[in-house]
Amino acid sequence: MTRMQSVVDVHVLFLNDQNECLFIQRANTGHRDGQYSLVAGHLEPGESIEACAIRESMEEAGVTIAPGTLDFALVMRRDSEQNRISFFLSCRSWEGVLTNMEPHKCSGFVWAKLDYPPAPTVDYVANALERIREGVQLADFKP
Repeated sequence: MTRMQSVVDVHVLFLNDQNECLFIQRANTGHRDGQYSLVAGHLEPGESIEACAIRESMEEAGVTIAPGTLDFALVMRRDSEQNRISFFLSCRSWEGVLTNMEPHKCSGFVWAKLDYPPAPTVDYVANALERIREGVQLADFKP
């Protein structure tokens, strides 16, 4: 019997004082371009989930997140071209100004309420946000 292997990714929900979430619009990647998603990236070998969120936040949004300030929101197993495990962490405190550090992969940022994400939002991200609003912390997603 072959064991399933998974790709792990980490997503950050930046939340402002108006309880809006930061969304990024994908561009020029060849994958879901034009759709909205969250600051996110793949977990590197030996990297903690928190360290991945902190690294991706600096790389994509130019801000520093202090260790210990991220809150767990959801873990989702999802089917795609590969089996994936996606961690969603929320962040209400960061240093610096949120800046699009990857304009070659992101056409811009937009703030929106979690209840009304911008359209079109990547399907599994929209589903994850719905689960988070429901208070679910463990979910499966099949497109």
